[in-house]
Amino acid sequence: MGKKGLNIYHRKDGRWEGRYKDGFRTDGKPKYRSVYAKSYSEVKEMLIHIQNAEMKPKSTCFLTVQQIFTEWLSIRKLKVKESTIANYEFKFRKHLLSAFGNLKFSDISAKMVYDFIHKKLHDGLSGKYIADMMILLKSIAKYAVRTYHCANQIADVELPKSENNEIKPYSREQQAVLTQELLKDTDLSKMGILLCAYTGIRIGELCALQWKDIDFQNQTLEISKTCQRIRNSGDTATKLVITAPKSRSSVRMIPIPSFLMKLLKSFAPSDSNAYLLSGCDRIIEPRTMQYRFQAVLRKAKLPSVNFHSLRHRFATSCIELGFDVKTLSEILGHGSVQITLNRYVHSSMNRKRECMERICLNLD
Repeated sequence: MGKKGLNIYHRKDGRWEGRYKDGFRTDGKPKYRSVYAKSYSEVKEMLIHIQNAEMKPKSTCFLTVQQIFTEWLSIRKLKVKESTIANYEFKFRKHLLSAFGNLKFSDISAKMVYDFIHKKLHDGLSGKYIADMMILLKSIAKYAVRTYHCANQIADVELPKSENNEIKPYSREQQAVLTQELLKDTDLSKMGILLCAYTGIRIGELCALQWKDIDFQNQTLEISKTCQRIRNSGDTATKLVITAPKSRSSVRMIPIPSFLMKLLKSFAPSDSNAYLLSGCDRIIEPRTMQYRFQAVLRKAKLPSVNFHSLRHRFATSCIELGFDVKTLSEILGHGSVQITLNRYVHSSMNRKRECMERICLNLD
């Protein structure tokens, strides 16, 4: 048990453990490290030594934040996708450059960063978006500390609270109405929407699909790429790219329901390299599919929802039908079942009532 005022504990194995804060994780929570010794006094002395070392002034970095960002970005290009780099560049040039770009890294203070956060919140940006910018700035700062051994005055800056904007998918009844509309005069776009609704694939994955990705014999769909529009490096123009999926776990093979297989066979072209949504070598991009999806909703007289809600409805339906979470997680291409449960499974009042009624049945 720890002594009052100190983070020192007597362990069951007889040793003493002292814990100290060592910056923050990417989610904004404190990161801790531990030291061990045979006695309380030894651990206390070690912690005091660490605290004194942290208080010593470090070397000054005379490079500007923009110069450090350029160095950091050139290294990140070796590790992450082009779309991720484009995201970094946009956030930095759009928001961080004007606020910090021309300042020497060592001149940035925690107060400056907090003032920046408050201003962006006042401007109407979401806590989540600002937190992403802060994570980027902190990553640049960590690079400066590792490379130039300078003090990091923003290491302990806390991230703003991220709102949980939960997507509310359609009900089972609304999903049935949508399916009926999609099965009327079905074309390639409607077929693509149906495929997303009954396999849970992402809109970018749908747009990148080619007919050769469908195995008609084994009734499976291979997801190995995604399509998205990104900004060109250094300017405001954009381009459409096909890249690897969101993560390694997103590369997957999905069994296709029988009713969808019949529909797919009726549209299959002779050229297996053709894109699914166009039937030729032309790519239909995600933004276009968003527009076409909204047109279908208006015709079906359904409330407007984001295309991504199809994925949420699919996940919720699977749980209601008794899918085990591990199977569902792999179909969705998630790295862990926690992502599936926390982000994609929604419980309706009808579902809650059904579960509660089981208590009555059990009592009978």
